[in-house]
Amino acid sequence: MKQLLATQGYGRNTTRCIRAEFDFQPAGRRRVEAAFDAGRVSSDGGLLLLRELTKSSGVFRKFASCFRDHRDPSRIEHTVEELLAQRVLGLLCGYEDLNDHDTLRDDALLALAVGKADPTGEQRKRERDRGHALAGKSTLNRLELATPLVAGDERYKKISYDDHGIQRLFVDTFLAAHAESPAEIVLDLDATDDPVHGQQEGRFFHGFYDGYCYLPLYGFCGDFLLGAALNTADEQPVSHAVEELERIVGQILARWPDVRIIVRGDSGFCRDEVMRWCEDNGLFFVLGLQKNSRLVAEIEDEMYEARVIAERTGKNARVFKDFRYETNRSWSCERRVVGKAEYTTDKENPRFVATNLSCDEYDARGLYEDLYCARGDMENRIKEQQLGLFADRTSAHTLRANQLRLWLSSIAYMILCQV
Repeated sequence: MKQLLATQGYGRNTTRCIRAEFDFQPAGRRRVEAAFDAGRVSSDGGLLLLRELTKSSGVFRKFASCFRDHRDPSRIEHTVEELLAQRVLGLLCGYEDLNDHDTLRDDALLALAVGKADPTGEQRKRERDRGHALAGKSTLNRLELATPLVAGDERYKKISYDDHGIQRLFVDTFLAAHAESPAEIVLDLDATDDPVHGQQEGRFFHGFYDGYCYLPLYGFCGDFLLGAALNTADEQPVSHAVEELERIVGQILARWPDVRIIVRGDSGFCRDEVMRWCEDNGLFFVLGLQKNSRLVAEIEDEMYEARVIAERTGKNARVFKDFRYETNRSWSCERRVVGKAEYTTDKENPRFVATNLSCDEYDARGLYEDLYCARGDMENRIKEQQLGLFADRTSAHTLRANQLRLWLSSIAYMILCQV
């Protein structure tokens, strides 16, 4: 490691030791160094750190194993793994569009992080491609438009992928991050709007969000992303919740048969089919319950008590009630409900949670404040992916292509948070 000794004016005979070069893992027989003597430069120095992370974890190799390449091997200059790495690393560096890659294909640092042995592209076969180490937007676009099966006469779209393999990858990464089975995990389900501004396949108007959108359904366990399904806005997110739970929970229990699982979600998931599935499969649930006149009447005394406390102290007051509840038609049985009677100095704010956890494990206040309210942190994870990693960049025409774009963003999130 070379070093530069420089005398700085911080005091008499003060000497500071400043590194002029940094060594990283080699690329084949090439040394990889970071220096400050200009030459061919890149503005994305963080790619070197991302390269270290992705090479050690093998995340792109695992991701690429979910794809099938039907191209002529003698004509391939960009492998599927390299194409996926280029696209995901671009997202991680803040490049949201395929158009960006017509410039990025000349970035030697990105080519190095992708794994190119010739990061400047000087040795490419065709003269017109020399100097361009990476793929352009058209090649990456053909990757995103991949179909489940490749037709024999298809000229351009010769890469296919396995949906189930990609879905399993997220759960496999979560399982591999733990040396042993935890005693208990909490699975968070939530959906959000993904506005669309064109004529994308599957676009529908959603009254609550007042616009055309998709409704992707996310599953998290802490910081770990377990699923990201791009659903259309003509169905409620709960319509796909049991399907996602069956897939995720089945994969987890196959590795950790004794783990205790709690499913958590807002009132959009408090449906009999979800609760009954949890009960039938030995899972626990904590789900927000939409208020109605019967529920509000049930905590009338507690709400009066909260109002008296708030008016006396000048601060928000909460009083909780534990009771049994059953709907007139939609629930198949009676279940435990916790009611929060809250008065916020000027108005009532009742909230309700349905659960099959016992009172011995969680009293009413602890269940609501300590367990249920913690689900709000999952919304931050969704924002990180949508706002920081462009998960809402679903501008392709087909729903399948947009689902792949969501997974590309999800892989980028996985690299930042778990690798």
